Amino acid sequence: MDSLTQIVLGASVAEAVAGRKFGNKAILWGAIAGTIPDLDVFFRFLYHPIEASLVHRGITHSLLFAICVSPILAHFVSKLYKSQNEYKTWLYLFFGAIVTHPILDMFTNYGTQFLWPFHFRISFNTIFVMDPLYTLPFLICVLISMFIGRNTRLRRRINYFGLGYSSLYLIWGIVIKLFILSNTESYFKEAGIVNTNRVMVKPMPLTSFYWNIIGESENEFVLGYKSIFYSFDKNDVQIISKRNHIPINKLKWKGQNYSNDLRLFCNDYGFVTKKDSSLYFFDLRFGVSTMLTDKKNRDPFFGYILETNKAGEIVKTTPYRPSKLWSEVDFDNYVKRIFHK
Repeated sequence: MDSLTQIVLGASVAEAVAGRKFGNKAILWGAIAGTIPDLDVFFRFLYHPIEASLVHRGITHSLLFAICVSPILAHFVSKLYKSQNEYKTWLYLFFGAIVTHPILDMFTNYGTQFLWPFHFRISFNTIFVMDPLYTLPFLICVLISMFIGRNTRLRRRINYFGLGYSSLYLIWGIVIKLFILSNTESYFKEAGIVNTNRVMVKPMPLTSFYWNIIGESENEFVLGYKSIFYSFDKNDVQIISKRNHIPINKLKWKGQNYSNDLRLFCNDYGFVTKKDSSLYFFDLRFGVSTMLTDKKNRDPFFGYILETNKAGEIVKTTPYRPSKLWSEVDFDNYVKRIFHK
C-alpha cells in the first residue's frame, strides 16, 4: 500500500497496543515503524532493475525482519524515554506496527515475501495499492483519537472502530473478488471466449467497485472489466494476441540471465514484444490504460525496456515510463464507468 496508508495503520496498531500508557508518543512511533519496511526502496540502485523489483517487499517485508528489528527499536526507544521497565510494551508496539505492514501489502497485486528466505510472494489481489475508501476513514479515526485524552474509553473506541473498518474493508475485497472469480467463465462466454486456461481477478485503480479480469489461453491474453453496479459488458473485452510475442525463456542476455526473475515477478502474466529497435516487457498484473483513457490508449502500465546489441543480446534494462499515457487519462469518464456503462 501507499506510504500514507502504512503510516495510518502503524499509528492505529500502536495506539491499540500502548496508547493508554504512552498517549500520542505511541501513535508517533507506530507511524514511524509502519514505514520502516518500505526503506528497501532506497537500496534499489544497488541492483539490476529486474532484481530490484524482487528485492522490494522482500526481506524487509518478512516476519523474520519484524522479529529481529522490533527488539532493537524497543531497546532504543525505552532508553530514549528512560522507561526500561516498559521495554515489553515498546516491543509489542514495534512488532505490531512493523508486521502489519507486510500483512496489508499481501492484499495488493505486488505481494510480499512474508516468509522470506523462501522466494514465493503472497498476493491476494484484493485491494489496489491506493484506495481512498480504505485510507481516509481510517485516517480520520486516528486523527480524532489524537485529540482525545489517552485514558478515555472514547479514544479507544474510535481507534478500534478504525481498525475494525479497515479489516472489514479487506474482507469486503476478498468477497467481491471471489464472487467475480466464480463467474469469470460465464463472463467470457458472453464475449465468445471459451478456452481460457487460467484467470486472474484484481481491483482497478483507486477502487474496490471495479475489477479487471485477465484470462490466458495458448494464443492470447483476454482482458475484461466488471463493476459491481452493472452486468459484465462484452464490448469492453480486450484481446492481446501472443502471435508476435517473444517467449520470456527465449530471451538472450549479455551476462546474467534474468528470464526466470521476470517470470517469477510477473507470475507468467507478462509478455515481450518488439518496438522499434528495442524489446519491451510488460506485466499485465499491473493493468493496462484502456479504461483510464476511455479506450484511447491500451498500453500496459508497468514494464521494462530491454535494449539489445547487434547480436540480439539484452545489454541494458530500464523501467518503462508511459509518460504520454498520463496526458490521455480521462479521470471523469473513469469514475463514471465505475458506476454505470
